[in-house]
Amino acid sequence: MRAEEILERMMRAMNDPDMREGLRRGVSTSVPAVTGALTTWPYLTELADYVRKRKEEVLNNMDHYIEETMRSLTERAKAKAYFASTKEEAIGLVDEILGEGRKVIVKAKSMVTEEIMLREHLVERGHEVYETDLGELIIQVAGDKPMHVIVPAIHLTKEKAAEVLRRAGLDVRGEMTHEEIVSKVREFLRDKFIAADVGISGANSIAADTGALFLVFNEGNISLATTLPPVHIAIVSIEKIMPNITDAFIQVLVQSGYAGLFPPAYLYLVAGPSSTADIEYHRVYGVHGPKELHVILYDGGRREALKDSALREQLFCIKCGRCEFVCPLWNVSGNVWGGNVYGGPLGMAWTAITEGIEKAASLSMFCLLDGACKEVCPEKIDFIKIANYLKRSYVKAVRK
Repeated sequence: MRAEEILERMMRAMNDPDMREGLRRGVSTSVPAVTGALTTWPYLTELADYVRKRKEEVLNNMDHYIEETMRSLTERAKAKAYFASTKEEAIGLVDEILGEGRKVIVKAKSMVTEEIMLREHLVERGHEVYETDLGELIIQVAGDKPMHVIVPAIHLTKEKAAEVLRRAGLDVRGEMTHEEIVSKVREFLRDKFIAADVGISGANSIAADTGALFLVFNEGNISLATTLPPVHIAIVSIEKIMPNITDAFIQVLVQSGYAGLFPPAYLYLVAGPSSTADIEYHRVYGVHGPKELHVILYDGGRREALKDSALREQLFCIKCGRCEFVCPLWNVSGNVWGGNVYGGPLGMAWTAITEGIEKAASLSMFCLLDGACKEVCPEKIDFIKIANYLKRSYVKAVRK
């Protein structure tokens, strides 16, 4: 995309009064929430340093940890493990698992499934698909893209969100309280959880030594989406791998803290299909939860990024989204300053990794290089280095 097109889109966003007000309200509450969490629980900063060191170990030995994770998923978690290098391979695997016939599918919020446009693909194939995270449900109904990695509908005011939800048949109005709107959403989704044939999620981290997935959430939707349907499919990007179960647990603590949602309402560990050994200690898989657990490890350009000293930095990202909250440009344009999925400071490199350097290079030309993103990043990602690298790529391309 040309820089002129990006500028035009950003100017439209900046002149949209609803979007400006939505971002203003969201940022004004999220920034103090993160500061409050880090002040109240200062050990989160030490844990963030620890996570960086452990991620360095994985990134230096990625092939080894992919292999160990695949083995643990199969042998210890009794899951069916797959590896997908590309979007097409990942989607093909999901189609294969779903098999023939129309399915009711409930989804947890997952940026990786946004990358591969899984929801759109499944709907096109005739499946009935529901996002169960409230913000992501709003995005689904609006036909929009997430505006933040943690709070996808942060750019919409309460009034605008209610207007969108009415399109899905919910009896909500802008003058309702936040609590009243949420209550209606709960009613709307409740029977979808019960009727679902398949639950699809991502994961906030995965432990190589056990194959255990960690998911952090507050709404309660993920536990329903991943335990009520008989089949659970998890798509997990490879930079989420941590060496062991303790490291994976610490990573999700740090993510929730730096997202301002600490302690989270739920921290969920999935280490296999549901099972029981209550009769003669004989293990039987498939009880009240899923009978099948399928885990797809997804590359999507990440191993290639490891070879690039600038883009490699982004693989330390735990996707807390704090860099977006403090970015002056993101504050007025949201993820409109971004690629198909990722925006803001973290969106520059993630777009380069998932959509190509050319597209990300255009985005980087708008980066102000103020460094606020680098200052607040729990993993100390050098966004200035990344932006300068991409800016140089842009200049080289236009001079050709």
